[in-house]
This record gives sequence, C-alpha cells and structure tokens, in this order.
Amino acid sequence: MARPKTIVVMPAYNAEKTLERTIRDIPAGSVDEVIVVDDCSRDGTVALARKLGLTVISHETNKGYGGNQKTCYKTALQRGADVVVMVHPDYQYDARLVPVMAGLISNDICDMVCGNRVRTRREALAGGMPVYKYIFNRLLTMFENAVTGQNLGEWHSGLRAYSRKCLETVPWEKNSDDFVFDQQFLIQAAYLKLRLGDVPVAARYFAEASSIDFRRSCVYGLSALACLAQYALQRLGLARFVLFESKIPR
Repeated sequence: MARPKTIVVMPAYNAEKTLERTIRDIPAGSVDEVIVVDDCSRDGTVALARKLGLTVISHETNKGYGGNQKTCYKTALQRGADVVVMVHPDYQYDARLVPVMAGLISNDICDMVCGNRVRTRREALAGGMPVYKYIFNRLLTMFENAVTGQNLGEWHSGLRAYSRKCLETVPWEKNSDDFVFDQQFLIQAAYLKLRLGDVPVAARYFAEASSIDFRRSCVYGLSALACLAQYALQRLGLARFVLFESKIPR
C-alpha cells in the first residue's frame, strides 16, 4: 500500500525569526510537503519560506488566524493530503512530534490529535505559560471535557494533526476567522463523534512566539463557551446550528 501523503501546514504571520528553526526540527523524510500560508506579514517571512524551498501562499489581505487555517486546509486537501499537521512557524511547539502525531492518524488510531502542553503544572509554568493562561486553560479544559465527554489533556493547543476524513467531515469553513476557530473545530469534531487524542508537548513562551494578550484571551474564552453552549443546545435537541452539520451525509 502507498504511504499516506503527509503535509505540514503553517499559518504564518511575521515568523521570519523562527521559521527556519521550526522547519529544521521536522524529522527528515517524515512529510511530503510543507505549505506556508502568509497572512500579510510585515517582515521577510515569505522570502525566507521560498528560500527554504517551501510551498508559499500569500494572502492579499489579512484574514486572521482562523481565516489563515482555512486556506491551509483547503490547499492541503487540494494537493492530495491524507494527513495534515498544523505547526505554528513561531517555534512555540516542538515540530519533532510531527511523525508521532501523523502516525496516530495514518495507523487509524485517531481522526484528530492535539499537542498537550500541560502534562504537569510545573512543566507548563517553567515553559513560560503565564499563570492566568494556565488557570484559564485548566478551567476551560475541564469544563469542555465534562460537557463533550472527552478526556483531552488540553483543549487550547495550536499543534494539531488531522485525517483527511476529519477535514472532509467537519464544516470548518463556517467557523470564525479569529482565534476561536480552534475551539469551534474541536467542539465540532466531538459532536460529530470523531476520535480525538493528544500527545505531550513542551510549553514554549518567549519573545518571538505569538501570544494573545489578556483582553483577547478573555474574548477567546467567552467565545469558546458560547460555542460549547451551542453544542449543548444541539445535543439536547433544543436548537440546530450549521456549525455542527457534517459535510458528509450521516
């Protein structure tokens, strides 16, 4: 049987200082292609990505974090991906885990895999995760697990791997173009009974790593709770939302 085609997608914004380090950490021979989608960076991200021989797509207008991912997944599917791994090019996540996460997908163990930065409180805080983000992360994760019946170690990681089936089932095109896109996707996947899993990954917070401030973190958290409320209403049969309508007839 042919080996599943694995594509890494990178939603990029001002990642010139960290892109090459991230690429170097992807184990040689573990992926077939790396696609960088640049969201109107003001630095040399695009030029560097091309120099590194990566596939580059440049947005003409800034589409936001969620909007960037939509281009990532659409392009990966068009290029025949069987497994898609999203790695942030800001070096916040350990790209050495790409083949591990892809293996859980290609061996039909999971439909979607997330990185879990909170193996222990000590590790997460030692990695630079702000205390308020750690607290919000733990509270939201516990609540999301309780409502959806999942048992993920973390719901708020940006390191993710997907099967083609997952991307062709979840209606992610209807999601927000902002940061809550990630939460919507996970809640949708849980609703559609896809198999979710996670692997431990170190937390990395440093100057060049992207991170949202306290105000946007609050907006993000409230938006995630709003989506979770929609999930609960639909599960109870009290309302219906297009976010949870599978793209494949069920």
